[in-house]
Amino acid sequence: MTPVRDVCVIGLGLIGGSVLRAAAAAKRTAWGATTSESDAAAARAQGYDAGTDVAAALRRAAENDALVVLAVPLPVVDETLHLVAEHAPNALLTDVTSVKSPVLRAVRRWAPEARYVGGHPMAGTAQSGWDAGDAELFRDSPWVVEIEDDTDLVLWAEVAEFAISLGAHVVPLSASAHDEAVARISHLPHLLAAILATVGAEGGPVAMSLAAGSFRDGTRVAGSRPELVRAMTEGNREALLSVVDDALGRLGAARGSLASTGGLAKTIQAGHQGAQAFADHRAQDRVGVQLSLAAPDAREALRALGERGGRVTGISGDQATAESS
Repeated sequence: MTPVRDVCVIGLGLIGGSVLRAAAAAKRTAWGATTSESDAAAARAQGYDAGTDVAAALRRAAENDALVVLAVPLPVVDETLHLVAEHAPNALLTDVTSVKSPVLRAVRRWAPEARYVGGHPMAGTAQSGWDAGDAELFRDSPWVVEIEDDTDLVLWAEVAEFAISLGAHVVPLSASAHDEAVARISHLPHLLAAILATVGAEGGPVAMSLAAGSFRDGTRVAGSRPELVRAMTEGNREALLSVVDDALGRLGAARGSLASTGGLAKTIQAGHQGAQAFADHRAQDRVGVQLSLAAPDAREALRALGERGGRVTGISGDQATAESS
């Protein structure tokens, strides 16, 4: 049976604070640390074990062989990993960072003895800080749990089971596959929302007074903290560049068609079909499958499941219960 480890969360903003809340709700012994005095104080005021001494929290994690969850912004991952290497060098380590390849490289460089399995819960809001967190934030949400050719499947299963215990379902993907996908469905939308909000605001009071649902929905994530959006988008530069090129090509084609014929049928129809594909994917029936984590090709099978849009919903011993599209 997979051990139920204590949990140490480093970073208590929206996601880290939600992880701490959800871990405690799942009856885990959990504590957290953050450099934000206000977030730590707010967490303690609500009865959570939280402080501002990150090194002490990591030493406690080492003493208890706890799962360490890094929930810090990408720009401070390196310095946090230095602390991990110093105070909990052999920790079972995961993270909730929105870009995976840079974190994987950083772990291998700065904390090579850590037993690392990367993660990214696909949940959040435009709000930030401890007060924005919610123990139910991950309920029914996808949580990518990274699997590379050298990933220890016993540790992968434990991190996956942790995510499932918080209400999520697990999507197994390599770091590169994750980063390419989120460039399309998360990072590009953040850029487009920023541009749309800018263009709308340039219309002045008249435009703002007329703005309604389409503008509100299209610009929602532009209200996120700029430094966090910069970290995720700039951190995924390589994957995002090609996706931006794709978007610019489509926008250029729409502009050309509008200028030459006055028509936008192709662009509008393609967008409608894309939205329908999203709705169809969410509504489709899924086929239950069992995957053996002891099989020689288990890593390849798990990644293939994730790349088909499948998900792992439970783990028992060396068996993963999954749903395939």
